[in-house]
Amino acid sequence: MFYGEYIHTIDRKGRLILPARFREVAKINFIDKFFITRGLDRCLFMFSEEEWRLQENKFKAVPFTNQQARTFNRLYFSGAVEVTADKQGRILIPQYLKDFAEIKRDVVIVGVSNRIEIWAKTRWEEFYNSSHQSFEEIAEKLMGI
Repeated sequence: MFYGEYIHTIDRKGRLILPARFREVAKINFIDKFFITRGLDRCLFMFSEEEWRLQENKFKAVPFTNQQARTFNRLYFSGAVEVTADKQGRILIPQYLKDFAEIKRDVVIVGVSNRIEIWAKTRWEEFYNSSHQSFEEIAEKLMGI
């Protein structure tokens, strides 16, 4: 549903404008609300409300008696915030999430099918540069290609 890589900046008021293509997808799919939380690899995960509920149900199914599950759920859900884009497609990301992802001004917004990832531009460049060369190898391992 969400695809592509877009470079944007955080404005002086701390707002981030969503890519026009993502706003279009949200409009077509009647998505008014998103949830943003701490992601993996020091990026932020952003889900539509429907996808957020699916993820939430998966994590609720993991027994809370499992210490790793408790730790993950605490960090994942305590970081979550509900956001709605304004008429210009801007969202406000709380400072604690920007701090987690080391976001200052320049960001890369990445569509990863059912979620959007928000990266500090420098962290995305580091990730991409260290990972893109092994893309075919990873594909072979995951898909048996």
